Amino acid sequence: MRQQPDLHGQAAFITGTTRGIGKQLALALAERGCDIVSTGKTVDDSDSDLEGTIHRTAEECAAKGVETHAIQLDVRDEDAVDAAIDEAIEEMGEINIVINNASAIQMGTVEELPADRYDLLNEVNVRGTYLVSRGFIDHLRDAEADAWILTNAPPVEIDRAPGAAAYSWSKMGMSFVTLSLAQELADDDVGCNSFWPVTAIDTRATRYFEMGTEDDWRTPEIVSDTVLEILTRDPAEFTGNCVYDEEFLREAGVEDFARYNLTEGDPDPMSAQIFDPEYSRSSGR
Repeated sequence: MRQQPDLHGQAAFITGTTRGIGKQLALALAERGCDIVSTGKTVDDSDSDLEGTIHRTAEECAAKGVETHAIQLDVRDEDAVDAAIDEAIEEMGEINIVINNASAIQMGTVEELPADRYDLLNEVNVRGTYLVSRGFIDHLRDAEADAWILTNAPPVEIDRAPGAAAYSWSKMGMSFVTLSLAQELADDDVGCNSFWPVTAIDTRATRYFEMGTEDDWRTPEIVSDTVLEILTRDPAEFTGNCVYDEEFLREAGVEDFARYNLTEGDPDPMSAQIFDPEYSRSSGR
């Protein structure tokens, strides 16, 4: 069995925890004893078709016996980000794990996608990652526990993405910021890494945008298991990486991925292929 990290006495600040991957990350870390700061925009879902709030995620994490705190946050707003960081530190004492998960998604050609949607993708994805990561730097430098900045974003492998240029640019920008920080903080023992699923993940977004069917998806648990595996490492040594979930877990000893699949058989690597059309399981990247 793979080693599981003991996260008791540690605290994570996670963006975009209302539902989907962000919520699963919060629950998985809480299961291992990590205190959780749950952040996102949704605090009331009574008039929405989308179930989930940052408070509900915090409550589910608290049920696992950890300390939690929920903060409404628009990651595009610098003042709001700085205030949220101050509030999180005041509540938890020390934050040693920062996870940039909040993202906007919309596919479309350059002709089809309006400029305001391009702006939204870049402001939420790249600017949000930049502001949150930047705001925590001094605090992470002084953290007593292992310090991490982890980002839900793909490797930078291509110079074009026809049909998804704006989204791809913004997601790769998240990794670009994170991997740049790995070098900038190399002397501070802050592990800065990105992680990305090989397959599409079953979330509200994949269903809403009709990104395949259940045959094409895996559960969010494969992403949270990837993050937990990262957290078993030494951040002073494991930094500057952008890992694919399936490859990383296989290297860690996972042989059977069936438990992550929604239907029988491994889904195609469609998520990796958005950013690396030549990606295949046989050749890796």
